[in-house]
Amino acid sequence: MHGTLARANVLGRNVMKNFIRNGSHGGVPGENLPFDMSNRYKLTALFMVYVGSGLAAPFLITRHQLLKK
Repeated sequence: MHGTLARANVLGRNVMKNFIRNGSHGGVPGENLPFDMSNRYKLTALFMVYVGSGLAAPFLITRHQLLKK
């Protein structure tokens, strides 16, 4: 019985290695990204929102802390 379990364990490791190395095999660039790259204007607007909020956050937090009573 130990030999059967050992073979199953090795098989499972090989499957996971292949899955991690090779991905989904879809062949579409950007298919695993959490956002859509087909609409360039929407992608640019989302990028600007993320960058703008990231750059503005320290200043807004500092202002909020200074205005606290």
